[in-house]
Amino acid sequence: MRKFDDRAPRTGPAAGPARPRPFHPWRRRITPTLAAITSLLAACSGSSTGSGAAHPVGDDGNAAHAPRRVAVTVEPVAVRPLRRTLRELGTVTARRTVVVRTLVDGLLIGMPFREGQLVHAGDLLAQVDPRPFAAALANAQAQFERDDAQLQEARRDLARYRRLVAEDSIPRQQFDAQKALVRQLVGTTRADLAQIRIARLNLGYARITAPISGRVGLRQVDPGNVVHGSDATGIVVLTEVQPIDVTFAIPQDDLPAVLRQMHAEKTMAVDAYGRDGATPIAHGVLTATDSQIDPTTGTIKLKASFANADQMLFPGQFVSVRLDLETIPNAPSIPTAAVQHGAPGAYVYQVLPDDTVTVRTPKLGITDDGRVQIIDGLALGDKVVVEGIDRLRNGAKVEVVDK
Repeated sequence: MRKFDDRAPRTGPAAGPARPRPFHPWRRRITPTLAAITSLLAACSGSSTGSGAAHPVGDDGNAAHAPRRVAVTVEPVAVRPLRRTLRELGTVTARRTVVVRTLVDGLLIGMPFREGQLVHAGDLLAQVDPRPFAAALANAQAQFERDDAQLQEARRDLARYRRLVAEDSIPRQQFDAQKALVRQLVGTTRADLAQIRIARLNLGYARITAPISGRVGLRQVDPGNVVHGSDATGIVVLTEVQPIDVTFAIPQDDLPAVLRQMHAEKTMAVDAYGRDGATPIAHGVLTATDSQIDPTTGTIKLKASFANADQMLFPGQFVSVRLDLETIPNAPSIPTAAVQHGAPGAYVYQVLPDDTVTVRTPKLGITDDGRVQIIDGLALGDKVVVEGIDRLRNGAKVEVVDK
């Protein structure tokens, strides 16, 4: 089979007649495309060259980039007084609670108090109809007057009989009978006096007064009802709220520290907060411990007393209690915001003199009012990062800024 080369025309006598070249349409399409690609490559090469000349190059041929500093705020390790405290949940309890009941049966005609009102001992709370008791008192007094008159007459007769028996004018038996009658009437008058006292008590009991100072609750009965001394609900509940107590439990392991302070007759401050543990409510002192530890929980109950002058504590209220066990006067400490927790445990970022940070894992102690005690691992004056920690790593460059 003969092969033809159509790239160059044949010449000479042996060439023969020229043969026409075949038409290939793809050649017209590919030629402009190749030209465009060549121009694009040339442009990119020139751009790279220009860009590289715009950045400084170091001695090693790499672009020199200065490390970026992280803005942080710091605080030094400083000496502060710190309090060792316990935080527990407690319950407000009234020092005394009285169910006010009537001591006599009768018609309730008045209750001159407002529900929820603060009353003082001796204030009138309720009035039972006093007329039956006043009548009983008058009857007892009349009975006494009658019997006392008989007694006086019997004593005069006895004096006469004594003279007559001395003269042997009357039998001795008649004199002895008169003496017995006098003693009988003396007993009767004494019983009458007792009835008078009972009637006076009943008349006084018709006026029901507050036995203690405190806050009255909701009334349990309305005027117009007949009340009895055997009524279980009583008339109203009276609760002493000034002062008031808070009971709470602490672990038995903390009891020795409490007892040391109590045996030394030191006042232990107790602060009551809202259930969120942040809102202060009242300030008081520890007054007593329970007599035994609860074996099921390993805790012991304590009681604190509060003056409650502003009446912010209410019986039955749940509060968060902070008990001050002791105060360390010169404790090296840092803000709690500087302490982070991770794989190495509790750690901080210390700022070195060359403005780099390093990770330290100090031994921490008690925490009080936003500061934590440093037992070991940091020295006084060492600066730790308190803000900007989330952008740090060990060895990072920092820029210390003011708060």
